[in-house]
Amino acid sequence: MALTDSSTRIRSGEELDAGHIDPWLKAHIPGLTGQPEISQFPGGASNLTYLIQYPGVELVLRRPPFGHKAKSAHDMGREFRILNQLKDAFPYCPKAYAHCTDESVIGSDFYVMERLKGIILRADLPPELGLTPDHARTLCQSFIDKLVELHKVDYTACGLSDLGKPDGYVQRQIGGWCERYEKALTPDAPRWEAVRDWLKANMPADHPTPAIVHNDYRLDNVILASQNPMQIIGVLDWELTTLGDPLMDLGNTLAYWIEADDPAPVQLMRRQPSHAPGMLTRREFVDYYAERSGIQIDNYDFYYTYGLFRLAGIVQQIYYRYYHGQTQDKRFAQFVQMNALLEQMSLKVIAPKTRAR
Repeated sequence: MALTDSSTRIRSGEELDAGHIDPWLKAHIPGLTGQPEISQFPGGASNLTYLIQYPGVELVLRRPPFGHKAKSAHDMGREFRILNQLKDAFPYCPKAYAHCTDESVIGSDFYVMERLKGIILRADLPPELGLTPDHARTLCQSFIDKLVELHKVDYTACGLSDLGKPDGYVQRQIGGWCERYEKALTPDAPRWEAVRDWLKANMPADHPTPAIVHNDYRLDNVILASQNPMQIIGVLDWELTTLGDPLMDLGNTLAYWIEADDPAPVQLMRRQPSHAPGMLTRREFVDYYAERSGIQIDNYDFYYTYGLFRLAGIVQQIYYRYYHGQTQDKRFAQFVQMNALLEQMSLKVIAPKTRAR
């Protein structure tokens, strides 16, 4: 079994025309020869990612999804800029080579970056890695350390102070995701009314020190060195990055962090080996983050519940495209059930607080 992330055949309806891409790439990236072979990375449900192989050179192309989409969430130029300006301060960003704004090339804008070749962990730890519980714990702590490191980056020195508006971030995120969720509703989707009311009623003040917020920091978005799986060499998927409250970013990550004691239906939703022996629980995750960042976290349930609701909003936006026939990707057919499960998880978190009133 190959442990490095592999590309596969391109999904139907998501093909790229090599005849259009090849001349543009050769005009903007020196040293390319021959004809490209194009395949697709199977992961991801938002921006689409392709492998373009020339003799001796491997490139990764990122483009927005087909069909209805929130344009602000798929700004290729913005993601390209983030990678270039953040790389010196946070060396885990892939190097971005070129950004194409001419939509006649592939039907949308896109950018091309280096391929970081390594191991990407999916739902379970590959037995071939031979990671013990102690190894898993160390890897988990390293994963959190990178998030803390990102949150400590001086974004002004990187020229990224205009990346977002930190003031009012918490209130804007709650209001914004409530609005986006309403717009993406389908007749079969849960309404989340109790959770949305609870989030609005329990919003904390913004953290006094804003940070770069990755907004999609997960184990399956980091790359491990092939020869040393304990070493993180890359962080992927910067499309949602902004400036804001670092604890809201922590909440986003916790929403994906399914631990060993979570019930079976929740385990079916797991996309990373956060349940493996040695991995921290969510509570331990928060405590370690607090220790390493120096931030006291008294109301982690709010940030976790926000993360679950935001994830449901993303899931529902994707399902909306499937429901209305704007994508044929069969992976999305069950996303409405995932949405319902996320609502039940959120209700379980807020229930003790609701009863205590």
